[in-house]
Amino acid sequence: MNILFRNANIITHCERRLCDLLVQGEKISAIGNDLSADGADVVDCRGLNLLPGGVDPHAHLDLAMYGTVSSDDHYTGHRAAAFGGTTTVLDFTSQSRGGSLRGSIDDWYSKAEGNAAVDYSCHVNVTDFNSSVAAEIPSLPAQGLTTLKVFTAYNGRLRIGDDDIASVMRIAREQGMLVMLHAEDGDEIEALVGAALAAGKRKPIWHARTRPPRGEVLAGRRAIDLASDALAPLYVVHVTTAGLADNLYRARTRGVPVMGETCPHYLFFTEEHLKRPDGAKWVCSPPLRTVKDNMALWNALADGSIQTVGTDHCPFFFDGTKPIVYEDSPIAIAGKELGRKDFTLIPNGIPGIEHRLLLLWTFGVVSGRLSAMRFVELTASNPARIMGLYPRKGALLPGSDADIVLWDPAKQHTISASTAHMRTDYDLWEGVKLTGVPVRVYLRGRLLVDGERWLGRPGVGRFLHRQAGAPVL
Repeated sequence: MNILFRNANIITHCERRLCDLLVQGEKISAIGNDLSADGADVVDCRGLNLLPGGVDPHAHLDLAMYGTVSSDDHYTGHRAAAFGGTTTVLDFTSQSRGGSLRGSIDDWYSKAEGNAAVDYSCHVNVTDFNSSVAAEIPSLPAQGLTTLKVFTAYNGRLRIGDDDIASVMRIAREQGMLVMLHAEDGDEIEALVGAALAAGKRKPIWHARTRPPRGEVLAGRRAIDLASDALAPLYVVHVTTAGLADNLYRARTRGVPVMGETCPHYLFFTEEHLKRPDGAKWVCSPPLRTVKDNMALWNALADGSIQTVGTDHCPFFFDGTKPIVYEDSPIAIAGKELGRKDFTLIPNGIPGIEHRLLLLWTFGVVSGRLSAMRFVELTASNPARIMGLYPRKGALLPGSDADIVLWDPAKQHTISASTAHMRTDYDLWEGVKLTGVPVRVYLRGRLLVDGERWLGRPGVGRFLHRQAGAPVL
């Protein structure tokens, strides 16, 4: 089907333009004034913005943790993403101890293929590094997999040593790949958790107090130094602190090829939320910080110190003993009640994939913190460029995929778990009032969301073969 969007206020990362946009098949074919196309479905966009579909660089779907699994899979999570204006989602493989990267990729494919409702790819976790794994990495770009993730936390499970991280960086540099980093101090966490449990401190607030901000700053600084020595690009995921944001800024001014990402919850919430009776809802890793950190991260988004906003979407039921109704069927999945008596057993993660664009528009663009073009840069074009997807994704250009969001900047909406589309039993932003929402969402020219109507289905999404040698922004 061909679609002619007329009178659209087109917003990209580099311009605002009032004109028409023509989609032929799955691609954008032309942008200009007074376009015409015989037989095209004409969409009048007066009063609406036309944006590229969002690209979420960081989600965890169908992720096993603490004897349960994150409650959104590659269908439900993608469906929620689409309702929020996101049409591309990247999540992660899970390498087992002693296992190969190939095995983790195959496991991930088995979950995603046939279920994906938007276009998708994955980052490859390297959590058990050895010579065999080192030999596997150079084969990944030919498979369209160009990003590796390493951890300085989760001792004995996900963490690898600094020498191994340096080796991964050197291999990645040679292959035109990007290394992503989870920055926390695993040794400090292990010691503080042991001390807290020994003292009988088991409430959710101790999740934050045993993962202090200095650990993120110190681990991030070590990794920045490793990247500088290796001349390898580094992307630090879910930055939570003013200190790490400042270290990224200083490193970038020295020419170190580093980039940063933050997430909506680190812009809005603090560790004080973990003191509430329902504090387990806010347990995520790294933990929430302070109002000062919230403000510093908003400033880093505005001044370019941080390049993207992902969601780190990893939802769990607050009370998985009680079913909810999702798409007309009851479902209950064990969740945060598993840690009711011990914060170390609370599954780490929160829902947010549906709200990323809406929150950043209302509290970024409408509030004056961000320009509309910077909004598109943070949520679509920068993630696409960094992850080797641009200009196929994150762009409104002839030849780009017709991933298009019709955005009503005046329409108001109040967030509620009862109306959201994430498969969980609560919403951290319950009752928050928004101005500006997506009213139609297209994936490769196919209408997925029309107001409150869901027109997608499992299997519509396609795996994205990403390009190596993506730029450091």
